[in-house]
Amino acid sequence: MKATNQMMVPDPLNGDPFLFVGDTKTNETAPFIKSLNSCTKSGLHNPFKNPERYLMLGSVSAKVAAMMREPEILDYFTRLVQRVAPKSYGQAQGEVSVTQKFFENFGGDQVRFLARSFQVPGDHAGQMTSAYRWPYGPVVIIAPFNFPIEIPMLQLMGALYMGNKVLLKVDSKVAVVMEQALRMLHECGLPMEDVDFINSDGPTMHNILMEAKPRMTQFTGSSKVGEILARDLHGKIKLEDAGWDWKVLGPDVAEFDYVAWCSDQDAYAYSGQKCSAQSALFIHSNWVQAGFLDRIKELAAKRSLSDLTSGPVLTVTNDTFTNHVDALLKIPGAELLFGGGLLDSQIPACYGSFQPTAVKVPIAQFLSDEYNDLCSTEIFGPFQVVIEYGDNEVDLVLSALEKCHAHLTAAVVSQNLEFQHKVLAHTVNGTTYSGIRARTTGAPQNHWFGPAGDPRGAGIGTPEAIKIVWSCHREIIFDQGPVGEGWTQPKAT
Repeated sequence: MKATNQMMVPDPLNGDPFLFVGDTKTNETAPFIKSLNSCTKSGLHNPFKNPERYLMLGSVSAKVAAMMREPEILDYFTRLVQRVAPKSYGQAQGEVSVTQKFFENFGGDQVRFLARSFQVPGDHAGQMTSAYRWPYGPVVIIAPFNFPIEIPMLQLMGALYMGNKVLLKVDSKVAVVMEQALRMLHECGLPMEDVDFINSDGPTMHNILMEAKPRMTQFTGSSKVGEILARDLHGKIKLEDAGWDWKVLGPDVAEFDYVAWCSDQDAYAYSGQKCSAQSALFIHSNWVQAGFLDRIKELAAKRSLSDLTSGPVLTVTNDTFTNHVDALLKIPGAELLFGGGLLDSQIPACYGSFQPTAVKVPIAQFLSDEYNDLCSTEIFGPFQVVIEYGDNEVDLVLSALEKCHAHLTAAVVSQNLEFQHKVLAHTVNGTTYSGIRARTTGAPQNHWFGPAGDPRGAGIGTPEAIKIVWSCHREIIFDQGPVGEGWTQPKAT
């Protein structure tokens, strides 16, 4: 259906009118609610119902993978992503390539294998207990702006693979990407009734959730909104919320140039707007003495709006950024390492336009009750807090990491296996890289990506993630007989 109203999305680079997107209002949501509720709890398919759909979706995936491998289609989606969520061509192409690889991974029979079951012998002849992965039925996906094709597409396909019917909402600023991606899915054979696509504001979407009562909602976005939804949906939700991701550089200084390059990429690529962006760098004094902070300052200074290695920040205003930096610099012993100012640009005031920035904070102040919340506040942009520690302060670092509330990604950069083991043993981040090449930002092409330590945590990208997020466990006990001679009717009590 076509919404009566439209919202204007400003050009993220200059503020000019850019896109007009449907703005569905509450009085227009009935068709979406009716469509979602047309799906029963047993889903569009399950191991007993319409199992041919597993094969159909495997075929669709293979066709999409082949289509996205075509250079002109790869370039089209890369530039479309780049245009609505400005990032360098390499960053945008990486997102599209990961999505293409995902479809390759789940072509053919791989969708069917997601529903693999197991059996356990029963108590007597004819009895067998069988465990199945079962769909939820009607589900909702709410996806963010920062990865306009990767996050919504991977979660959408995971939901469909397991037999669910989906209502999909992505951030309206980037909705054109998934609108085009859905057209590609339909061209490759996906039934049009499998997915409903809506553009609306937050309150309207919240109203749909309250009215439709989906069996499961997957939300990627801010912790604040995630907690509201978890409460209002009575826990029927999977969350991939705030990052505030940390990296620890161990006492052994090695591969200096690579580690510096990687830290710059983790903190400032895509202007820090990755879920896994490096928000905090715990750096051993040995690295400081080797000139590491000077090196990442040099690398950050090379970033430019001209090639979008720096660019607009779509969810954090300049006022929010400036106020946060000013508050941090009031902490005793804090210092501005670099940045702190704004880009010279025509980026509209509704978006942020600030320089790659780092503020150094003493570890004692970071740990203090007075400043810890401030220091661990996520600024979803090109910003990080740097905390130096010494040989006798590793346990203080572990205490600092224990205070963290978000547990998405992390990195332990060291060749010292004992140091790696100690940090890994005392932390919980769901996606943790360890070793001299450890990073915080890595696309989920070949591994699980998601938080740990929270039963609501949503993974993405792997068979395990799809099964955990988009299906539940169902046990069916087949008890066929025969009834044995030794059976006697229980005595009445």
